[in-house]
Order: sequence, then structure tokens, then C-alpha cells
Amino acid sequence: MDFKTEFVPLTIQPQEIEDKSFQIITEELGEHSFSDDQYRVVQRVIHASADFELGRSLVFHPQAMEAGITAIRNGENIVADVQMVQVGISKDRLRKYGGDVHVYISDPDVMEEAKRLNTTRAIVSMRKALKETSGGIYAIGNAPTALLELIRLVKGGYAKPSLIIGMPVGFVSAAESKDELRKLDIPFITNIGRKGGSTVVVAAVNALSLLADKRG
Repeated sequence: MDFKTEFVPLTIQPQEIEDKSFQIITEELGEHSFSDDQYRVVQRVIHASADFELGRSLVFHPQAMEAGITAIRNGENIVADVQMVQVGISKDRLRKYGGDVHVYISDPDVMEEAKRLNTTRAIVSMRKALKETSGGIYAIGNAPTALLELIRLVKGGYAKPSLIIGMPVGFVSAAESKDELRKLDIPFITNIGRKGGSTVVVAAVNALSLLADKRG
């Protein structure tokens, strides 16, 4: 097959595609009660998932946006529950402020401790994160047990994250963990129900880093 004759070259640029996508999202979402900064997160979550129901279900603590932007600009680290979140986050924007993304779930000591305690690696990884990171943003998109453990540590006074972005996906404890997160009186971004996932948590973090850049 001669590709030169059979296919018309695609000349549209990536930024044009993104701009058009955001325009469609704005038109189809319609009226909403999100603030301008919150909407940047909602918009990117919908863009990542093509799911308007998920976007509409996002819940923001009143101080969430300011806390997240400030944490990034102060160079605080981000703790991810799984490597997929770590890989997706645009790290260059974080690193220019001194921050980075860390994930502990596959560390040998975490795996060994989880086996010894007969518990999940996600739970042990949250405990290790407290030893490695002070404050910071916790980005949890895959493991409800990680979010539940972090909530337990916050309630116990052991952890005080600057922001929790908790949107794990699934059928076991996913919705319940987010219900518990919404009861905390610390900054959080979450959603209602079973939907979520690593890609939407990545979208939320990247939206925050873009807003942090805009502040500069």
C-alpha cells in the first residue's frame, strides 16, 4: 500500500486538538458551580476520561486548590499509590520548584513488610511515605486500601498532608474510602462513587501544576 496516495496527512497540531476538546467539554458540561480554578481540574479529568458524570461528581474541600498550588510552588513532594500515577504526572513542572513524585508500593522492604503483616502493599507504602515525606500531596487513584490507611493515619495525628487527591476506582471499598475522605477537615479533591482511576488523578495533579505555573 502506498501511504502517500492512500492517506491524507493529518496536519492538525496537538494543541489544536486539546483546545477543541476543551471547547467541546465546556459546551457539553453546561452550567456548573465549580470555581474557575476547580473547573481546570474538572475539565482535565473529563478530558482524560471522556466521562462527564465523573467530572460532575468531583468534590473539593474549600481550601483544596490553594493548598495544592501552594504545595507545588513550595517544592513539596507528591506521593503516588502506584507507578502508573507516577509515570503520568508532568514532573518537569514540579522539579523546577524542587518537588518530585515518589511511589513506594514496589519497594522490597514494603513487599516484605506486607507479607509479614499479611496486609496489602498499598497500606504499608502509606506508612513508609510518612517516614520519607513531610506534608506533601498524596495522589491515590488505584488502591482504596491506601486511601483508607492514609485517612486512618490522618485521624490518628500521624499524617498531615497538604492535600489528598483520592479517586481510587473499583467495586471493593472505592466509594466507601472516598466517603470517608470527605469527612476529613483537611484539603482534599475526590469524587462520589466507584469511578476514578490513575489517569484522572494524574489529570488533577497536572491541572494543579499548570495553575501553579500560571501563578508564577
